[in-house]
Amino acid sequence: MAMEVEEAASSAHSASLLSSSRNLELLLLFVMLVLYLVQTSRLHLYQRRTPLPPGLVPWPIVGNLPEMMLNKPAFRWIHHVMMRMDSDIACFKLGRVHVISITCPKIAQEVLKKQDANFVSRPLTFASKIISNDYKDAVLSPYGDQSKKMRHVFTSEIICPSRHKQLHDKRAEEADNLTRYVYNLATNAGGSIDVRHIARHYCGNVIRRLVFDKRYFGEPQADGGPGPLEVQHVDALITSLGLLYAFCVSDYLPCLLGLDIDGHEKMVREANEMVNRLHDTVIDERWRQWKSGERQEEPEDFLDVLVSLKDAQGSPLLTIEEVKALVKDITLAAIDNPSNAVEWALAEMVNSSEVMAKAVEEMDRVVGRERLVQESDIPQLNYVKACIREAFRLHPVAPFNIPHVALADTTVAGYRVPKGSHVILSRIGLGRNPRVWDDTLRFNPDRHIAEAVEVALTENNLRFISFSTGRRGCIAASLGTAMSVMLFGRLLQGFTWTKPDRVATVDLSESKHDTFMAKPLALCAQPRLPAHLYPAIYRL
Repeated sequence: MAMEVEEAASSAHSASLLSSSRNLELLLLFVMLVLYLVQTSRLHLYQRRTPLPPGLVPWPIVGNLPEMMLNKPAFRWIHHVMMRMDSDIACFKLGRVHVISITCPKIAQEVLKKQDANFVSRPLTFASKIISNDYKDAVLSPYGDQSKKMRHVFTSEIICPSRHKQLHDKRAEEADNLTRYVYNLATNAGGSIDVRHIARHYCGNVIRRLVFDKRYFGEPQADGGPGPLEVQHVDALITSLGLLYAFCVSDYLPCLLGLDIDGHEKMVREANEMVNRLHDTVIDERWRQWKSGERQEEPEDFLDVLVSLKDAQGSPLLTIEEVKALVKDITLAAIDNPSNAVEWALAEMVNSSEVMAKAVEEMDRVVGRERLVQESDIPQLNYVKACIREAFRLHPVAPFNIPHVALADTTVAGYRVPKGSHVILSRIGLGRNPRVWDDTLRFNPDRHIAEAVEVALTENNLRFISFSTGRRGCIAASLGTAMSVMLFGRLLQGFTWTKPDRVATVDLSESKHDTFMAKPLALCAQPRLPAHLYPAIYRL
């Protein structure tokens, strides 16, 4: 009987505990529900009070992708919509992604200066994944341990002042090669010279010398110009940059990945395979040399630096795939911006004899005609740099900078920017914003000249973008500055540039599909220095 009483008491106690536990669970569930409703209510209130930036009404699921597909190229459609709305910030819903475009320097500074930590990541796209070797690089990788590691390698080992100084002679040799190559074309070939060709291949030569310590992948050319492999290399790099963030529909609707509706995926793979084919042969051999001990001397180029880096335990700091990804970062970073700016600047200046005369007069006054311009002259060439700045402003190399991804919900310019949004700063819109610049479409270098102030190619106030800024800013701004001024300076100092016969004015039309000149610039060049100043030997 006693046992039955004890069992009954125990059962009652257990039931009581179970009931209490259920009551506690219900209470916790109720509290969580209340908190959820409060948070949801606050979110809805925030969204009502803080709207998205102005934009087109999106369709379900696909957003504004139909309009984008019907109005290619996408960057011109985006700018047209923003002009129609008369807004410096706009939101386009592409699939589930909010793409927010900005054309106002003040708003751009809010993103890249005040809230830089929140916009430090990158989008995940088909092209960026392929080109970065599955996000092993510094520039294209989303924010995280890998991107921070690679960024640290760049800042401490590649773009540091000591490395820039160490590799000065290689850059100087390529400037000499440029001068002699153009001299060769001007005196032997006759007719007009393709300025885009010489500008792009000067950039390609400099990068190959700095990275691989050689100018040619294949056989050296007798005239000092590029061979077939060098042409393929530069073309593949330019193509890769054009495809990198090209508003591919499958980047916004991942279910379409692999269908390759617009041929984007095939073009990305082909360009990347060409770059890999040329790079990997050199990198694989250099990796073997360092690992076997054949190569132990002081690093002679960027590739030596990357391959020879050690961690705290004395093991290789980077894998070979990381080295290959970083090499692509370097080559992509400096191939197109200097060449594009110089091509546009020369085109504008040939149409404006007064501007051309002022630039040449400064070159003769600062450098003279008894020696060739050198990097040490750059600080004093303010008007020459102002011409390049004006080309960066008016004729940017790309419509937008590399997108920045919001890590958390935030507010920009009073508008709501949801987590995961892709924020793009319009290089075109910033540089041609009539609220910022007077007579925006006129090429006027004088607007960049100020008394007793050295002209720089960078623009910290984001009134235009020469080299991207912020925590994920351009990795090669110092190199890009040196390359831009040396390319432009050698062409201005060494040659008198004129329009071809029967050409009254150089056509300054912009390509429909990008921001390059619609037709490569063709000009006549006449040597203007003593013949002995044109270097006679190509350093290969």
